[in-house]
Amino acid sequence: MPRPTAGARALHTHLFGPATGGVPHVLAVHGLTGHGKRWEQLSLDHLPGVRVVAPDLLGHGRSPWEPPWRIDDHAAALAEVLDRHVAADDRPVVVLAHSYGSAVALALAERRPADIAGLVLLDPAQGLEPTFAGTVAESAMTHWGNTDAEDAKAAKRMEGWGAVPADILEREVAEHLIPAPGGGVRWRVSAPAAATAWSEMTGAFRLPPPGVPTHVVVADRVDPPFVRPEFLAACAADRADSVTVHHVDTEHMVPFLVPEFCAELVRELLARCPR
Repeated sequence: MPRPTAGARALHTHLFGPATGGVPHVLAVHGLTGHGKRWEQLSLDHLPGVRVVAPDLLGHGRSPWEPPWRIDDHAAALAEVLDRHVAADDRPVVVLAHSYGSAVALALAERRPADIAGLVLLDPAQGLEPTFAGTVAESAMTHWGNTDAEDAKAAKRMEGWGAVPADILEREVAEHLIPAPGGGVRWRVSAPAAATAWSEMTGAFRLPPPGVPTHVVVADRVDPPFVRPEFLAACAADRADSVTVHHVDTEHMVPFLVPEFCAELVRELLARCPR
């Protein structure tokens, strides 16, 4: 196994699927305020025989909460995860990413193109309009925390989780909800890291590296959309040979709402990997 990337912070990483070498590997990257264990059910139910490596991003879950939390800092930490958990013979990997995690995945692909066999980007959030992002960030900071688990679940339902199955939301509470210092509860996420992420999402969008096969999944019920028209236009103009765009009739939590379709896209890219 290669040595970890020098200088990068080690992320807490969830591992699903076969523990042996010589099997397909997927690096799964959660979105803002999420955690790596969100990928467990998709892995178990829809990606048998695949090793899924799913870290908690910086400022999230059980990974380090200290700054900095820029997209490039997350990407450096993901490179360290690859070095620590995926042997050279098991690369390149397919990267499966949701929302803000897609922006991080694209930064990783720029940094380590030889290690990336393909990208599945689920409702990727990048290149957002600054006023919108600022308004959402201010609202999130104002309402950070909840009175109890039922209040936290109700808030999630109002944030695009309305159609997410109840058992998934219960698992989210069990894994990710913790007591707040001043009373009540909060998600296991650094508030400053979350605010920083909204700022980072207003930067210029990244395109997948040339030639890297990529599936972009757009959640059509998100309004305003996280997948910006400018990004889609650039993909059509500059990456028409490698980027395929799909539309799904869902809210933002695509991995929970159409997991079979997400896994189908992953399997299609894994089938292209040289072994």
